[in-house]
Amino acid sequence: MIPATAPIQRPADARLFGVDRFGQPRHMMRSRLIDLLKPTDVVIANDAATLPASLRGTHAPSGREIEVRLAARTSLSPSTIGRVLAVVFGEGDFRVPTEDRPQPPALNRGDRLLLGPLRAAVVSRVNHRRLVLLQFDGTADEIWRGLARHGHPVQYAHLQEPLAIWDTWTPIAGLPVAFEPPSASFALSWGLLESLAARGIGFATVTHAAGLSSTGDPVLDAMLPFDEPYVIPRYTARLVNRARARGSRVVAVGTSVVRALEHAGAEGRVRPGEGLATGRLGPGSALRIVDAILTGTHEPGTSHHELLRAFATSSTLALVDEELTRVGYRTHEFGDSVFLERQDRNTRGG
Repeated sequence: MIPATAPIQRPADARLFGVDRFGQPRHMMRSRLIDLLKPTDVVIANDAATLPASLRGTHAPSGREIEVRLAARTSLSPSTIGRVLAVVFGEGDFRVPTEDRPQPPALNRGDRLLLGPLRAAVVSRVNHRRLVLLQFDGTADEIWRGLARHGHPVQYAHLQEPLAIWDTWTPIAGLPVAFEPPSASFALSWGLLESLAARGIGFATVTHAAGLSSTGDPVLDAMLPFDEPYVIPRYTARLVNRARARGSRVVAVGTSVVRALEHAGAEGRVRPGEGLATGRLGPGSALRIVDAILTGTHEPGTSHHELLRAFATSSTLALVDEELTRVGYRTHEFGDSVFLERQDRNTRGG
């Protein structure tokens, strides 16, 4: 696969690789996504807008330069922005691959971090020297203003130029709660949504605080995804539950939607309201709600790719990865897409 190096959400030549529940593959242009959908399907997307979650600053005790990437909260409420889980990097910026970034200075309880107009204190380290719980000074309004003034979108070395915050907002972006963009929704357009409605395909949203996709540290990456809050509107829950009752497919746009729906539907019926998605979906997970996923072209070993193993066997995903590499699909958040239908367990060969 080839890294997508430009922040273009819907390039005219975007490609889509589809795999049905029998493992049969299909190459197509992503603009023809609707051809993989059926009347009475229900499509659910994540309407979270992306926060400017990268904060450059100084570790006050050492005087060293750091970058703080906000990574998780326990609630979507704007009033809770003061306490955030964060991953801390040493000197450098997004132009240096995360795996090559220097370690930050030793982070101890009570250490002060000077982040532009924001000030924060380390509450505790969380199972890793670079993962910390932070408490920001000031009111929620002051913190939000500081993020807007000083923060930048989290980005990685495959992108050549700094991202603007609007580069990360999907066409349906609403509440700014995601730490990285729910980028599967870059494939959506208002024209596509009109076509869905014209064909009797339902559409609704959840709001899920999509977290970091990578830290550059194998130990930290093994902890991903962190616990992530979400909210499911009553309309969305009702649409999904009715689809399940009549045997229609539920199609998730992105891994964050799968996490939210499966957590809220752990007992077989999606409950509306707020929740905190915990745990990691993978090959041992029995999906109860979602029948298919539209997602990016994720690299093996990432938490996003691991989630796909709940939909298909390792052998099917290996064939997908080989084909994406052979044909030269673009990867990362502005890359091409994969449509993967959940394989029936009795048809899985390995």
